[in-house]
Amino acid sequence: MDLDRARTLLTTELAELDERERFARSSLAEASADMVGEEGALGQHPADYGSEVNTTMEAGLSVDTIAEQRRRLIDAVERIDTGTYGRCAVCHRRIDDERLEARPEAATCREHADTPVVT
Repeated sequence: MDLDRARTLLTTELAELDERERFARSSLAEASADMVGEEGALGQHPADYGSEVNTTMEAGLSVDTIAEQRRRLIDAVERIDTGTYGRCAVCHRRIDDERLEARPEAATCREHADTPVVT
């Protein structure tokens, strides 16, 4: 894959993630504020309180997931800068363009897609 195209795909995806992160953090703040409202759990129906706990947990998970996705994208941009982008982190063979087009942050070839990569 052309490195300029890869950089464009990655930076576009980073910008989209930044927007999703702002929304997720806002949702988390709202959900957390609901949890410590004037009454808190006192006087609430248990199902209502359970719903608030679930909403808060989901918002927190979204923030964590977005942070991990963001880290992978930034790692890929760094690989472009260091000249290792497009090479499998495990076997060092070239990652096919089709895979990079679908997942520009991919650090491994298809054969090693399930292999954890330590960065």
